[in-house]
Amino acid sequence: MVKVGSSSLTTAAGGLDADRVDALVDVLAKVRSGGEREIVLVSSGAIAAGLAPLGLHRRPKDLARQQAAASVGQGLLVARYTASFARYGVRVGQVLLTSNDTSRRAHYRNAYRTLDQLLDMGALPIVNENDTVATDEIRFGDNDRLAALVAHLVRADLLVLLSDVDGLYDGDPSTPGTSRVAEVAGPEDLAGVTIGSAGKAGVGTGGMVTKVEAARIATAAGVPVVLTSASRAADALAGRDTGTYFHRTGRRSADRLLWLAHASTPQGSLTLDDGAVQAVVERHSSLLPAGIAAIEGEFTAGDPVELRDLEGRPVARGLVNFDAKEIPQLLGRSTRDLARELGPAYEREVVHRDDLVVLHP
Repeated sequence: MVKVGSSSLTTAAGGLDADRVDALVDVLAKVRSGGEREIVLVSSGAIAAGLAPLGLHRRPKDLARQQAAASVGQGLLVARYTASFARYGVRVGQVLLTSNDTSRRAHYRNAYRTLDQLLDMGALPIVNENDTVATDEIRFGDNDRLAALVAHLVRADLLVLLSDVDGLYDGDPSTPGTSRVAEVAGPEDLAGVTIGSAGKAGVGTGGMVTKVEAARIATAAGVPVVLTSASRAADALAGRDTGTYFHRTGRRSADRLLWLAHASTPQGSLTLDDGAVQAVVERHSSLLPAGIAAIEGEFTAGDPVELRDLEGRPVARGLVNFDAKEIPQLLGRSTRDLARELGPAYEREVVHRDDLVVLHP
């Protein structure tokens, strides 16, 4: 699994750099040429590729023009990849995702099946956020996080994050005396490390902060991560010492719950009493109406909601089984009483434990 950022594919003024794209493709095609290794590529660059054709001199800040640039640039990006991989007889398939496509059970299964089928048929999936339709409410926000989640979705053995910097440094890489962090075994190894934001090119949304966060998500889900520069992609994929290696810190969990925790945007919140908090957090039980003290927001059945304690602290996130307007009449009542009064459809959990993930501080 490989993720490449905008700054590694485009010029600062906008527009694809064909030589950079070809150089990356050369590496990826060689890695999969033996037929023993599969590659999924998460590629940024759609918005950046659309800047110059639309006469934009820098990445726009407003969502509408970002979507317009993505609409133009996504076609150019995939066309460039298609032509470049064709030199090796490799077919590519485009997969565009929004967070809404992956936090819901049915959509999650569809995304998995599409990627799995592409790989089975010998195609190389190229994944990107669907910037042309994603709103602020349903954005992943950066492709580093998207890459971590897709790596888990496809059960990747390794996630390689390619950047314009050759690894994580313990300070500003341009400052004398700073050094590369070769390995990260856990959060304690990042103590005292100053992590920068977006790079100098100004065409992407990420930076070292998003890459370290992506590494945290992936490694907690059992996928090790290598962070290095695009020019050293071959070394990373060959297992040679390069960049920063993040060791896995956890095991693979129930697939969709990782997406629910990191890719969903709560549409409202439910405040739980102390007993319900204990049941949800410690016993991993479903949330029943009797444990809800208050409700906030406008949402419909199937939407993600945040579960909070009486102090307002988020303790979990889940997909709710009722519309917001239905819940006030359920507060503090048992499912048995509700079924007697309102019918059997109300003898169910507000959030089922299979659609619920505990948020760890």
